[in-house]
Amino acid sequence: MIWVNGTLTAEDDAALSVLDHGLTVGDGVFETVKAEHGELFALTRHLDRLTRSARGLGLPDPDHDLVREACAAVLAAKPMPLGRLRITFTGGRAPLGSERGDSAPTLVVALGTAARRPDTTAVVTVPWRRNEHSAVTGLKTTSYAENVVALAAAHRADAGEALFANTAGWLCEGTGSNVFLVLDGRLITPTLASGCLAGITRQLVVDWTGAEETDVPLEALADAEEIFLTSTLRDVQAVTRVDARTLPGIGPVTRKAMEIFAEHAAQDNDPVEER
Repeated sequence: MIWVNGTLTAEDDAALSVLDHGLTVGDGVFETVKAEHGELFALTRHLDRLTRSARGLGLPDPDHDLVREACAAVLAAKPMPLGRLRITFTGGRAPLGSERGDSAPTLVVALGTAARRPDTTAVVTVPWRRNEHSAVTGLKTTSYAENVVALAAAHRADAGEALFANTAGWLCEGTGSNVFLVLDGRLITPTLASGCLAGITRQLVVDWTGAEETDVPLEALADAEEIFLTSTLRDVQAVTRVDARTLPGIGPVTRKAMEIFAEHAAQDNDPVEER
């Protein structure tokens, strides 16, 4: 079942206008939330980021109560052990082109099955750059074609993720993940000024492990003792290959981060940000 603008509909019957601005020009934002046995993890943080992204595009604030109602309806209609819940909020029906129309925004909530991620993965660096000066830097928009192209390149290289530098040559992020490195015993991750998304799992790992946020040159990947990725469905995932460089198995810092994250997440499935 999929929730579309107030109606819970079977997947085959769910529909949007072909003139929806999210479809025609990517004028929309979204969140992916982990669902385990009907419980959503860090939903409040995801809704807060959905609002920040919407404001960044100039869209109205999403109604958090309505989104929660939609999430609950979808979870109840489609129970599963592990799922990927997707909240999509767009500019609604509009003329063909960049100009918005005067219709209400579109809200869609959908749930799909998800597989447990492996503890390790391989990554490759790609030649394309994140633009840290873009008007949509740091916003989780539906304009994801750049990530589709980069992830396909990673898969052709037998890797699970692609890593971007930004225009200044600093390490930025993956197509759907944030990246952490251990350098000289220090656990570090690129700053938000690099242009990376303010990942929910990234921030929790920083808060719970004391990782440092700093500018990281892309070349540091060649010197890192350990590397791991974070994201909603990865949690903490060790990297065992970067391009042609092989790293050891799960290192001690990465393993500790995995344990800390799992412990804290088990204690509180909605860890809210301090105000």
